[in-house]
Amino acid sequence: MQNSTTQQSPSPLWPKPAVAWFGVGVLVVAFIFSIADRIIISLLVDPIKADLGLTDTDMGLMMGLAFAIFYALMGLPIGRFADKYSRRIIIGSGIFIWSIMTALCGLARSFTTLFLARVGVGVGQATLSPAAYSMIADYFPKDKLGRALGVYQSGAFFGIGLAFIFGGLAIQFAAGSEAIALPVIGSVKPWQMAFIVIGLPGVLVALMMFAVKEPVRQGVTAAQKNQEIGLGDAFRFIFQRKRVFLAHYTGFALLALPMTTLATWVPPYFMRVVGMSPPETGFKLGLIVLICAPIGVISGGWLSDTLLKKGFKDAALRVAVFTAVLMVPLSILATTIKDPILALVVIAPFAFGASISMGLAPTALQLVTPNRLRAQVSAAWMLFLNIITAGLGPTAVGWINDTVFGDPMAVGQSIAAVNAVSVFLGGLILWLTLKPFKAAVAEQAD
Repeated sequence: MQNSTTQQSPSPLWPKPAVAWFGVGVLVVAFIFSIADRIIISLLVDPIKADLGLTDTDMGLMMGLAFAIFYALMGLPIGRFADKYSRRIIIGSGIFIWSIMTALCGLARSFTTLFLARVGVGVGQATLSPAAYSMIADYFPKDKLGRALGVYQSGAFFGIGLAFIFGGLAIQFAAGSEAIALPVIGSVKPWQMAFIVIGLPGVLVALMMFAVKEPVRQGVTAAQKNQEIGLGDAFRFIFQRKRVFLAHYTGFALLALPMTTLATWVPPYFMRVVGMSPPETGFKLGLIVLICAPIGVISGGWLSDTLLKKGFKDAALRVAVFTAVLMVPLSILATTIKDPILALVVIAPFAFGASISMGLAPTALQLVTPNRLRAQVSAAWMLFLNIITAGLGPTAVGWINDTVFGDPMAVGQSIAAVNAVSVFLGGLILWLTLKPFKAAVAEQAD
């Protein structure tokens, strides 16, 4: 195992920039649709609650646990396949599955059927990021990886923004009637129609993946290409460097939690407390996320690359720790302001700061992981990420709001409590890991 993970090819041949960036571009489009399909439910919380007779805790489970558990569990075997087989085929198949399952959310008539459809969305989306991280790491050398992964991660924020904007418009368009008659399907409510409209176009994105070139796996010798690399090997590699990987997984996942609450509970906060309508909330929040979040994630990647070129092997973690310091006060303020204008003014830097670490996490992971284990190690990262963010985050906000405050109008305080604690702990964990992380990067150096 030692030889199979550390031996490097003498002279890696990188794809032409046009080929590499085209591949990243298609992956960004896929990421946009994945996030849009994942978080459209956040604009539909109150109509779903009213129609299906659910609570905030139920909706927290629907937005978080239903998606996160199977997303995380399926990521591990899928990561193994992505380290051995065609990553573009794996991603294309996943896009098709999650798009159909999102549309099926629009046919749900109960908590159980909607929960199961959300599980299907999670299973399909488990194919994307581990395989995408591995592909991008084979498209670009290390000193350009941060920017490339930052561009890819920006797809998440374009997805959030577009889901907010078009989801709000879909709700407004459909709000004039109690039900909409569709051929074959029959009568559906406006919130169900929103799922169908946002889900079905993803089938076309699945076809786009077949135009992407599968990159050559860098740092892998001819003898290693057919060598079996199993989950046991991946877990042994992680366990031998457990301090670095456990700190990375938990620290970056905690730093990512504010972006999850922005995508799930901040829209209900703006509708309930600030007093905006669903279309107004979707448009204004969507515009802020579309502008501020991509700038944040790309800026983080650029700063990490710049520091890495200057010899800071722990550059990705340094930028993440600085981000945590920025995010603690913003997390407290962002969802405790009732004035509409001031609330929007504060949520803009919150979106910027919440996005910075999203590109740093996969960048850091690729720098400490050998090629043939990247997708599996990334899948383990996605397991932690989704348990803490998609699983714990939305559920914790709903539970705190129901049991601690007992008031739907206190949702802002619940969001602030969860975010402030998470970013403080995440920053502290990564700060304590700077030295061992630097040694792990040196171990994988060419």
